[in-house]
Amino acid sequence: GGIKIWVDGSIQGFTARIFWPEYYNGIENGLWYLPPEKLKEFIKAYHQEGLNCHIHTNGAQATELLIDAVDEALREYAWLDHRHTAQHVQLSTPAQLRRMRTLGMCANFFVNHVYYYGDQHYEVILGPERANQINPCGTARREGVSFSFHSDSPVSPIGHLHTMWCAVNRLTPKGRVLGEHEKISAYDALYAATVDAAYQIHMDHEIGSIEIGKRADFAVLDESPLDVDPISIKDIPVWGTVLGGVKFPV
Repeated sequence: GGIKIWVDGSIQGFTARIFWPEYYNGIENGLWYLPPEKLKEFIKAYHQEGLNCHIHTNGAQATELLIDAVDEALREYAWLDHRHTAQHVQLSTPAQLRRMRTLGMCANFFVNHVYYYGDQHYEVILGPERANQINPCGTARREGVSFSFHSDSPVSPIGHLHTMWCAVNRLTPKGRVLGEHEKISAYDALYAATVDAAYQIHMDHEIGSIEIGKRADFAVLDESPLDVDPISIKDIPVWGTVLGGVKFPV
């Protein structure tokens, strides 16, 4: 098992803790959902007990606090395979991702925000520069950080093909490409949705890829996301699933 901890709120709700100049429309900075000193106390305690922590941090200020907490815990209690994961981690900076890689941390990006909130981030909430940096999958891949992504249902709909599509194309409803440099390949998106996701919960020895010795549990698609036009990834039909080696057509 593991532990889920909330540190700040949401970017679209103006409750995430972000760095200066804070919110684009002038709203004051967000909220600490947990007193900063308590986060370090919790991380150290759970880390010492060998419990994998998944920590909600949307804003970069909250992520910085988390990285510092993991750094302090590791200096006191060595655990080289902890895989503590920052959840959402939407405004993480390249410097933060480099520190995360060094500390053995993972990221689980809320990349659906690029589509469902991208135009609002660009125009109202964050402004053009930071909106183009949101959910930096491309930077995480370049920096060697293990990452996955999610929908945070019910905040946005469940559907990992759409989530992969967001990471690959980074399109908003108005047709903006939000951060060309943060796009990733279809292969990297598929890897994040499978192998890296399993790795983050210490289950990559059982699930996440199709190979001898692992569970025969997987989805079967009508087309390969690696072969179709990237803009079509979200529209690939699902043939069905395989569970324990048994086929279940839709």
